[in-house]
Amino acid sequence: MNNIKNNSIQKAVESLKNGKMILLFDAADREGETDFVIPASKITTEHIYQMRKDGGGLICVAIDPKAAAKLDLPFYADILSHSNEKIKKLVEKDGDLSYDSKSSFSIWVNHRDTFTGITDRDRVLTITRMGAFVKSALNGGTADLSSEFRSPGHVSLLRAADGLMHERTGQTELSVALAELADLTPAMAICEMLDDKNGLALSKTDAINYAKEHGLVFVEGKDVIEAYDKNSN
Repeated sequence: MNNIKNNSIQKAVESLKNGKMILLFDAADREGETDFVIPASKITTEHIYQMRKDGGGLICVAIDPKAAAKLDLPFYADILSHSNEKIKKLVEKDGDLSYDSKSSFSIWVNHRDTFTGITDRDRVLTITRMGAFVKSALNGGTADLSSEFRSPGHVSLLRAADGLMHERTGQTELSVALAELADLTPAMAICEMLDDKNGLALSKTDAINYAKEHGLVFVEGKDVIEAYDKNSN
């Protein structure tokens, strides 16, 4: 953290360093969603419980593009494009996503020491070990995911776009950018927050109120982008 002057970003960085979840809103003109965000290396069963009970979206791991390349993580759309002709037709096309040009989905994994992979404890093991692999890969260590993981599984891996904030500014890239600002391993567990009443994305106002009620930091994507750009110069 070299030149962060935004108060909410400073608080978010400190929370993440201390192993506390934050709430991250992307943008009203994008998905308009708020995600729980916590470093993969610091996630606990309590975090998983809160994500699935109060969030309700997918629990994923957003991974830095350099680490994803070292781990040979593909985009799932690329896997489908090499399948049979019927499956190839499932690959997203230009204009399919109203909020972006492409999705960040990679593969789904379970750690080999999990049972079903879906329990809170199993997902914590998968996510924390994935965080360890990202750290190792970025430091020149092991990059063989098959030594500890199997696929398909219950934890979705997301591959951040190359050149954070330049090609795509989704929750994947924003959470990885926050990890870099906090000098943390850029592997972040995230989960969308849904509204219990209407099933839609939780409104920004309700997300802010939730943050206040639970003592969590709420940050906006535009502030993450600004802080990241200033610290990248």
